[in-house]
Amino acid sequence: MIYLDYNATTPIAPEVAEAMMPFIKEEFGNPSSSYSPGIRAKQALEKARGQVARLLGCESGEIVFTSGGSESNNMVLKGVALSLRDKGRHIITTEIEHPAIFNPAIFLMENGWDVTFLHVDSYGSVDPDDIKNAIKKDTVLISVMHANNETGTLQPVQKIGRISREHGILFHTDAAQSVGKVKTDVSDLCVDFLSVAGHKLYAPKGVGALYIRDGIEMVPLIHGGGQESGRRAGTENVILNVGLGAACKSAAKNMKDDTPRIVGLRDRLLDKIVSAIPEAALNGHLDNRLPNTLNLSFPGQTGEKILKRIPNLCASTGAACKDRSTTISHVLAAMGVSRESATGAVRLTLGRPTTQDEVDQAAEWIIKAVKEGIRD
Repeated sequence: MIYLDYNATTPIAPEVAEAMMPFIKEEFGNPSSSYSPGIRAKQALEKARGQVARLLGCESGEIVFTSGGSESNNMVLKGVALSLRDKGRHIITTEIEHPAIFNPAIFLMENGWDVTFLHVDSYGSVDPDDIKNAIKKDTVLISVMHANNETGTLQPVQKIGRISREHGILFHTDAAQSVGKVKTDVSDLCVDFLSVAGHKLYAPKGVGALYIRDGIEMVPLIHGGGQESGRRAGTENVILNVGLGAACKSAAKNMKDDTPRIVGLRDRLLDKIVSAIPEAALNGHLDNRLPNTLNLSFPGQTGEKILKRIPNLCASTGAACKDRSTTISHVLAAMGVSRESATGAVRLTLGRPTTQDEVDQAAEWIIKAVKEGIRD
């Protein structure tokens, strides 16, 4: 089996599993307890918070642990909407967001908020001028993803952040796919909120984080005890949070070396496929994209049938959460990709464990499967 679906999920890195193990086997204390097991748990929790903060270039107190990217995104959209409802009820986002942004935005619309979904160009990128032109007197939040999960296209987040600051509007970016793959310094990006999903950067599923710029107050999504400085109630999951911290530490240490190697493998895979199948079309930006992501359309074919011919290849026909759907990708549709091309899309995403031999073998399998489809 060859795994090329790292945007769907990643394996837990060995150093992450090692960091978690004491809290699975021995250290079971509640971080809110005042005796020694609780104190040790609290110390581990704050160490992990610091590791996340260092990767994002922020202060530890600006990090809130969550159950994942979806909760982080919901926390921002619903929390800001409720907190600022007397100031305004207009939110700006894009047509290519993950469902964890799209669906909360729809929920808010159904409950009286005004949401603008901006178009993107053929590369899947939003124009910062369109953001500026969409701003109204009652705009309270702008949310634009940092990197698209299907195409890998990177958005002009820094420019959008500056526009937000100029107009005094809060700005959020869903960085689930970019954290650990490209630089995500919150100051450089000019963001007020940034969402992290653990299982996209070699941490466990079910854990994430949200950066909230110091000084911002908003209604919490979960009410209860005073955990996470009153911003997210519930006894903290020390095991998973420690894992996320270790994953962020590993990313900060290894990203500089991992990135050029993965880019080389991604481009090798692209060159091999396109050389044999010139009609294959790249979806997304050629250069301004994640180092690991390759989304290709094979006209006249369906991505689902291509992958069925390659049972030993783990890949996707789009976002992993859409694989069981018969509808085409909303991202590709927003980019203006024809229905025929969108139906023939395959997403190939590489990771740290990916080898050159795997890339070469996967290219052979894909070329063979596509050519079989042409003959059929």
